[in-house]
Amino acid sequence: CPKGCVGKIFCLFRFHMANTILIGMQWGDEGKGKIIDVLTANADIVVRSQGGNNAGHTVIHRGAKYVLHLIPSGILRHRKVCVIGNGVVIDPVALVAEIDGLRQLRVNIGKNLLISDCAHLVLPYHRMLDEQRELRRGRIGTTKRGIGPAYGDKAARTGLRMSDLMQPIVFSKKLQAKISENNRILQALGAKSISFRDVNEIYLAAGEKLRPYVTNTVMYLHRAMDRGKQILFEGAQGTFLDIDHGTYPYVTSSNTTAGGACTGTGVPPHRMDRVVGVMKAYSTRVGDGALPTEDAQLAQMLHNLGREFGATTGRKRRCGWFDAVAARYAGMINGIDEIAITNLDGLDQVDPIRVCVGYQLHGKRLDVPPCDATQLANCEPIYEELAGWNRSIHAARKFSQLPTAARKYVRYISELAGAKLSMVSVGPARGETIML
Repeated sequence: CPKGCVGKIFCLFRFHMANTILIGMQWGDEGKGKIIDVLTANADIVVRSQGGNNAGHTVIHRGAKYVLHLIPSGILRHRKVCVIGNGVVIDPVALVAEIDGLRQLRVNIGKNLLISDCAHLVLPYHRMLDEQRELRRGRIGTTKRGIGPAYGDKAARTGLRMSDLMQPIVFSKKLQAKISENNRILQALGAKSISFRDVNEIYLAAGEKLRPYVTNTVMYLHRAMDRGKQILFEGAQGTFLDIDHGTYPYVTSSNTTAGGACTGTGVPPHRMDRVVGVMKAYSTRVGDGALPTEDAQLAQMLHNLGREFGATTGRKRRCGWFDAVAARYAGMINGIDEIAITNLDGLDQVDPIRVCVGYQLHGKRLDVPPCDATQLANCEPIYEELAGWNRSIHAARKFSQLPTAARKYVRYISELAGAKLSMVSVGPARGETIML
């Protein structure tokens, strides 16, 4: 190796890291936080492009567990700059609490964090509306963090942005009008009104704490690219929670697919070099909506192992077999170049292992997921079975150390998904990762 790093785990990535988008290929919770943390070793900047504090990325390092909601996972690495882009909706109070919590864990936060002045704000009335709509319209399975209503205000061109919060007089005037408007809606729904004075005071205080980090992040990223910096774009949620391409209406309110990395940061498509897709070795989902391969016995086994509980809500995740129909479609939408497979060790005790290779709907075979939610819910999976390996793979650090059946399995599902396999995770910690 010309860099003198033969045998080191990240050597292969150093020569083609460039600008990389990392995307979840399923319904979120694929383990993106850990993969981002691993890839950050060879990035200069990590950017979050969409979503809000409804997302939770878990990273385990040196025995400590870090759950990040708004701040990119790169904050746990020294000398990395983290950017919260314009496509993110930010609850300033929650962000201040997250910063304070990380500092208590001795994580340095200063000039290594930048926040877009164009990012929209999540406010208390957004959370209350989220909760009321969830109660009245039928369950979507939101986290009730106000993300949907905040994006709704953004689309309606009535939202407040971080730039407003940096101007106290402007913010207070706009906030008073918005609270007056939303109080009428909340009262009609039978909910309590919100105090302008309390919200104004709390959010202005949070704004002052965030002021040192707020800037024009579009200009920062373009100047960084001109200097040859390598940027990692961190996606939240997963492909099938995308507002356009997901299992609508059981989706989030932003574009979780690769295109969202461009619109959510101001970096154009031609400056993106690589898309890495993250997928679990099986399927999971939180909240309502179709999960064609859902299997109660597999879910019980994983829950009994202490696995598959939501990082944000603590809810049990629904679990099912690997869905190659969904993964293949995700690869198409996102333009996936490489795949990282996580949670392979979750299948250590499973034999045989089922893989969904097609759907059957009303007697016809489908090789792509139907757009209609009711049709998707009525799809019957067509399975193939592969042999399990029936032993722990937790200690494997090279691909050759995996059992033959495990190697065959990951190669097969990555082939079905339509991209080359580049990483396999065999545990939650940073070092429990195999690079191909």
